[in-house]
Amino acid sequence: MKIKAAVASEIHKKINLQSFEIEDPLADEVIVKLEYAAINHRDIYITQGLYANIQLPCILGSDGSGKIIKKGTNVSQFNIGDEVITQPGIDWGNDEKFQSKNFQIIGMPSNGTFAEAIKINAEQIFPKPLHLNAEQAAALPLAGLTAYRALVTRGKVKQNDKVLVTGAGGGVALFVIQFALALGCEVWVTSGKQDKIDKCIALGAKGGVNYKEENWHKTLLKNVGEFDVIVDAACGKDFGKLTDICKPGGTICVYGGTAGKIGDIQPGKIFWKQINICGSTMGTPKEFEEMLDLVNTQKIVPITEKVFNLENINEAIDYIENANQFGKVLLKIG
Repeated sequence: MKIKAAVASEIHKKINLQSFEIEDPLADEVIVKLEYAAINHRDIYITQGLYANIQLPCILGSDGSGKIIKKGTNVSQFNIGDEVITQPGIDWGNDEKFQSKNFQIIGMPSNGTFAEAIKINAEQIFPKPLHLNAEQAAALPLAGLTAYRALVTRGKVKQNDKVLVTGAGGGVALFVIQFALALGCEVWVTSGKQDKIDKCIALGAKGGVNYKEENWHKTLLKNVGEFDVIVDAACGKDFGKLTDICKPGGTICVYGGTAGKIGDIQPGKIFWKQINICGSTMGTPKEFEEMLDLVNTQKIVPITEKVFNLENINEAIDYIENANQFGKVLLKIG
């Protein structure tokens, strides 16, 4: 079948809509007619040449929601017409602690969700949460899985923990906030904009500080105290401040590095306070199921910012790069 797809052909070039041929599904595959897809910073980094092992041309996009329109002979767990979402990770491997060398994410090198349809192994799709519409569901997979692993698996968060989420406003950070609140934690945030802090408070966070203020960490220490779990995507020169406000025996989990290399840190603050510093990325199929169970049980609704039509994908990418959005930016397919 022929479909329309947004194809990244070269780095530093605009993404172009092209006609694309999808063959019939193999025995363990399905074809999903996509309704919405979500843009992640991963997609933008690929177009900028800032991602590892880039293989182009490729249809980008790791998150999608839609309906099954064809299925292979071995697929019995789904029916034609079922509403599903994509699970973005492929070949995590047998060790849940670390992804295998074969691990990859849908949307490069394999073709992704910025298209009218995707042919995908049935193991890579899950039923759409019933309380979400197609737009909300498409916002969930990659960012939700990344947030869940960072907070729950690696951060080992517990009920009544005091949690700090840095850089509130991005897709993953917002899911960390929502998941932590659903698990009964006290949540605080940092952001470079007061309106984002206010929006996080409206979601249920206790409060926050502006990280552009030089002594923001001292403000938190004075008014809030130390934190059991800190989830950070920035690193950079201010990372040492996180060790100041982390409780003895607490955890700092890092899932990104938007502020660059980690600055000066006093080693004594780490070993004397017995601080656990760990890294995290994406997650396992088991964690995806656990994340979906939390979303379904607690009726969590992803925060979405804006929807663009597929043909306006380059405009959507520019919006993400320039607008400092609060929530996920989506593509409406068709």
